[in-house]
Amino acid sequence: MHLNIHSKQPGFEVLMIELPSKITTKQTKFNRFFFGNKYPDKQIPIQSYYYKNKKLFFNGYESENGDNLQELIGFDYSSTPKIIMKKYYLGTDKFGRDVLSRIILGSRISFFIGFVAVFISLIIGMTLGSIAGYYGGKIDLIIMWFINVTWSIPTLLLVIAITLALGKGFWQVFIAVGLTMWVEVARVVRGEVLKIKELQYITAAKTLGFNDFRIISKHIIPNIIAPIIVISAANFAAAILIESGLSFLGIGAQPPICTWGGMVKSNFNDIILGRPHLALIPGICIMMLVMSFMFIGNAVRDAMDVRN
Repeated sequence: MHLNIHSKQPGFEVLMIELPSKITTKQTKFNRFFFGNKYPDKQIPIQSYYYKNKKLFFNGYESENGDNLQELIGFDYSSTPKIIMKKYYLGTDKFGRDVLSRIILGSRISFFIGFVAVFISLIIGMTLGSIAGYYGGKIDLIIMWFINVTWSIPTLLLVIAITLALGKGFWQVFIAVGLTMWVEVARVVRGEVLKIKELQYITAAKTLGFNDFRIISKHIIPNIIAPIIVISAANFAAAILIESGLSFLGIGAQPPICTWGGMVKSNFNDIILGRPHLALIPGICIMMLVMSFMFIGNAVRDAMDVRN
C-alpha cells in the first residue's frame, strides 16, 4: 500500500526507491506461489531526489511544494539505492495498491476454485451416479431422492449455509462450492450408466466373473467421459461465478486474500465517483473467464459428438 498515490488513473507513473528486505528467512516455492513473498522489498514513492555527501535525499510524493526533503536513513550505502520509474498500467485503488497486480493475484483464486470445486463434484457425483445407475432398485430410489432434495435448494443459498457452517476462509469456500455442484454430475452419470449397462460388452464382463467395481471403473466410466468433460467445463464456469458472488457478499475468501468478487465489492461505489474502472475491470475479467470455459465446454461437446 502507498496511500500517497491512491486512486490514480491507468498509466500513472512515479519514481520509486526500492530497499531490499533485511529479512532473509527462506520461503518455499509452493508457499511463495500461493501466498506471495512474505518479505518483499520496501518501496518509497518520491517526486525527486539527489545525492549529497554520498547520502540520498528525496522529496516524498505527498509533498507538493518540494519543501519536505528527507534523508534516506538506515540504508547501507556500500551499494547504491535502486531508483526506478514504476508504471501502474491499470492505476491504483483507494489504498494505493496496483490494480493490475491485484487482478493477476485474483485470477489464482478463480482458477483454484474452479479446479477444486470440479474435482470434489466429480468424486461425489461420479460415485453416487454410477452406483445409482448400475444397481438400480431401492439404492437408485434413495440416491435419486437425495439428489432431488439437494437439487431443489437454490445453489447460492446452499453455498452460503455451508460456508457459514464451515466458517469464512480460503479452503472453506472451495469445499462449500464443491459440495453443491455434484448434483449435475450425478444425474448425467446415472443416465449414461443406465444406458451403457445394458450393452453386450457389459454382459460379457459379468459373464467372465469381473466384480462390479472393475466393470464400473474399467468398462463404464471410460465410455461416458465425453459428457463428464462437458459438464465439468460448465461447472468450472459456475464455480467461478459462485465464488465471485460469495466474495461480493463478504462471506468468501477473506482479506488480505485478493479475489475479483472482493475487488468489485470494495470498489463498486467508485462507479459513480469517477473511477469506474476499479470495479469494471475485475467484472470484465470474471465475464471473460466464465465465457471462455463455456466456449471450451461447447467445443469439447462438438468434438466428441459422433454425429459430427
